[in-house]
Amino acid sequence: MDLNQTKISPTVLSIAGSDPSGGAGIQADLKTMTAIGVYGAAAITCITVQNSRGVTEIVPLDGGLVVRQVQAVLADHHVTHIKIGMIGTIEIARSLGKLLAGYQGEVIYDPVLASTTGQSLLNSTSLGELSNQLISKVTVLTPNCNELEQLCQLKISSADKALDCARSILARYEKLQAVIVKGGHLEADRTDIHDYLVMKNQEIQFSQRRRIKSLNLHGTGCTFASAFAAFHCLENDYHKAFSLSAAYMDRVISRSSSLSLVKSGMSGPLVHTQ
Repeated sequence: MDLNQTKISPTVLSIAGSDPSGGAGIQADLKTMTAIGVYGAAAITCITVQNSRGVTEIVPLDGGLVVRQVQAVLADHHVTHIKIGMIGTIEIARSLGKLLAGYQGEVIYDPVLASTTGQSLLNSTSLGELSNQLISKVTVLTPNCNELEQLCQLKISSADKALDCARSILARYEKLQAVIVKGGHLEADRTDIHDYLVMKNQEIQFSQRRRIKSLNLHGTGCTFASAFAAFHCLENDYHKAFSLSAAYMDRVISRSSSLSLVKSGMSGPLVHTQ
């Protein structure tokens, strides 16, 4: 077989922290990508000690080591999409920002700015540098309400304010094409969930879904961003990827709601199979 004449299948690369419980981070990303049907590779930024009770330890890797992991995959795979999750340190953000400056594919960033227990991972000074170093290199941002508040430095009390914040972020960064506003935390008392795809051209796609009651919601942010990256890899369309990701999350949350995987009785992991 002449490999030069063989079409190389695309790879989606996840850059994120490791979750030993398998519910979030790299583990959730790879499970999601595999379930949807794309090949997933992984570069680890941080080793964590966590379970359903919370995060008890975070050990960031050296920024150079993170970059070398990414470079190894880029040198050997046709990486069309990069999904970024937990960064951990501003050093890693700087290193990735330099590397991504020359990357031409899609970069989907789920800005994990705090641990499950609420521990801030970056101070306010670092947050500004994070924006300059990393967010300026991404094409799609998928923050939850709390993360959106930190990025905009304002209190978000309604969907309209969240959309205004998304528009301001889009206007700030030339490469950024879309911000996905996730409504799970925005209107926590509602029986339905509203998600929004806010595009660079001011177009907004709206998704309304019934809120599924479940104790097993650990890793939903990681899973959504990975699903969007995987579906966009397959469809090459923001609108289709958004709709398919929302439907995938409904299936996964519904299936996981009937399972009992942890002893604590607290938020257990998702089961990512289709």
